[in-house]
Amino acid sequence: MSETAISADLRPWPYEDTEDDWLLPLQERRSVFGDLRFILHQELWRHRGLLFELMRRDIRIRYKQAVMGLAWAVLMPILIVTAGALVRVAMAFVGGRPLVPQEVMGIAMKAVPWSFFVGALGFAINSLTGNSNLVTKIYFPREVLPLAATLAQVADSAIGLTALLVACLVFGVDFGAAALWAPVLLILLIAFTAGSALVVSCANLFFRDVKYIVQVLLSFGIFFTPVFFEPAMLGARGARLVMLNPLSPILEGLRLAVVRQHNLFEPMALAANGAIVWDPMYLALSALWAVGGFLFASLLFHRSEFVFAEYV
Repeated sequence: MSETAISADLRPWPYEDTEDDWLLPLQERRSVFGDLRFILHQELWRHRGLLFELMRRDIRIRYKQAVMGLAWAVLMPILIVTAGALVRVAMAFVGGRPLVPQEVMGIAMKAVPWSFFVGALGFAINSLTGNSNLVTKIYFPREVLPLAATLAQVADSAIGLTALLVACLVFGVDFGAAALWAPVLLILLIAFTAGSALVVSCANLFFRDVKYIVQVLLSFGIFFTPVFFEPAMLGARGARLVMLNPLSPILEGLRLAVVRQHNLFEPMALAANGAIVWDPMYLALSALWAVGGFLFASLLFHRSEFVFAEYV
């Protein structure tokens, strides 16, 4: 899409159009469902070209004059897998048992989505403050800025997933029918991440120290999310608490479905310490957080965006 096509989606504020729906930003909000319809159809769908171009811009800026180029997309998952493998080696040594390749692949299966979540929030949180010249001068759906940062991270993580698939073949992971759960879980991950990106980018505009709080939470969040470990290792109560984290069922679901070939509609038996390894309700919890959280975040962001220019 050319620069002329992009500018067609960026209209001076306020604007008018032949369709009544374009005047909705100037009118009082009538209902939650009316707002959600306007967000999903009139803003995101009609401005999908702008969203795509901003995503391409973010990708170009990210790799412009980068020495490692696309290798950055696989560096973070490799570091996480290496750190996790060292932790598991130490645990296996203390427990007096060998470390099996399946455990390493389980960590790798969770490292890529975790690095996607961290990277997407890291770029999205500054998407509004970093584009103040656009936010203050012209009207366009501001949602496209954090969402473009999220989609740019999707493109990054696709490279990491490709490398992960090659590693699975090398380590002899058999892809059974249960692996078909992977696309479903990845969609839930993207939806939850997009909702989180909308919330943190909006909050960072009003309170500039939010980005530092988020950085701390992401730095220590890996210890409260089952990336290096399985929830069952924490016992029955600890496993239940860890699985309340919306990301935990997604990461564990990927490990169980792809590495262990387990159907996520079926519960998995108790571990030796009495902890439930998997319950289908975990998946329902993540789906509720992903879909409901994205809709709530979109509504919150949309109802706040008309005062953004005052805080940039």
